[in-house]
Amino acid sequence: MKSINSVAVVGGTHGNEFSGIYLLRQWQQNPQRITRDSFTTQTLFANPKAHEENKRYVDSDLNRQFSVEDLANPELANYEQSRAKVMNEILGPKGNARTDFIIDLHNTTSNMGPTLIVLQSDDFNIKMGAYVKARMPEAVVVFEDQIPLAEHKFVSSIAQQGVIVEIGPQPQSVIRQDVLDWMDAMTGHILDYVDLYNKNELPALPETYEAYRYTETLKLPENAKGERIGMVHKNVQDNDFKPLHNGDPIFTLFDGNEIHWDGSYEAYPHFINEAAYYDNNLAMSLAEKIMVAL
Repeated sequence: MKSINSVAVVGGTHGNEFSGIYLLRQWQQNPQRITRDSFTTQTLFANPKAHEENKRYVDSDLNRQFSVEDLANPELANYEQSRAKVMNEILGPKGNARTDFIIDLHNTTSNMGPTLIVLQSDDFNIKMGAYVKARMPEAVVVFEDQIPLAEHKFVSSIAQQGVIVEIGPQPQSVIRQDVLDWMDAMTGHILDYVDLYNKNELPALPETYEAYRYTETLKLPENAKGERIGMVHKNVQDNDFKPLHNGDPIFTLFDGNEIHWDGSYEAYPHFINEAAYYDNNLAMSLAEKIMVAL
């Protein structure tokens, strides 16, 4: 892969996820913390209006607005759709972006710890996961690589390379020091990795490492009207990246009955009971554990 010459660190894609926003302010005052020799770094506050209103978004989820078709559609003109077009001009344009690599900073209300979500399983991203885990043993790496990066609708898909830093648990509109510190540290490790990769100076990395690959998303139990009739089972709640086996209880209905996991694989729930997903009645994402080889 060619060298990474320009990096963008994006915060505040969701206006009530505060860690990235406050870190951007710190880095803007002390830019040497995110500056490296082999590339330029810029910061971008993605959704300032949502932050001012203390909301995840004003009209629609900004992190779902970056398909090539939507960016080219002038009829999509609500606040986030318009903001996506502005960001595409700043960082892109998608398909021929002036920015080589985007780090998009997010918080989750789920107990996921410091999680790195990579969207491609090429040499660059596989080694990045190994490097981050070697420097930050508590880090979790999740591959969401089922489709090409260009087909994703995420902010980080504007560039040819992009990752999502997802740190929790942190309530919306709250700052936790442990979560902020994790995000600061993981971002620093990613920037160090890109610099070393550019210089062909990567240290020895483990030949394999444990990671997860997204498989599916589960909805909360609903009735025929689409109303919730149950909740995440207490044995699953807060147990992100803990194994779920066929027959394990996964939901408790409000009438006291339980629904059990009926799956053909050992699943690893994450984004469990994510507050931001309740408008879609989403309960959790599932993944399989994988061993990644360099």
